[in-house]
Amino acid sequence: MNIIIAILVIWAVLAVLGFVVKGLLWLAIIALVLFAATVVWGMIKRRSTT
Repeated sequence: MNIIIAILVIWAVLAVLGFVVKGLLWLAIIALVLFAATVVWGMIKRRSTT
């Protein structure tokens, strides 16, 4: 679970960086998509282990 949280933090930082730097809007979009995918993957993994 710690790995998933670390990945979510990395995606959040990249999303904020992408929104702050105008030329990196594509980075923000990719980071948000990966953030959502990681959340879904983490929920699936947590359900399967219980």
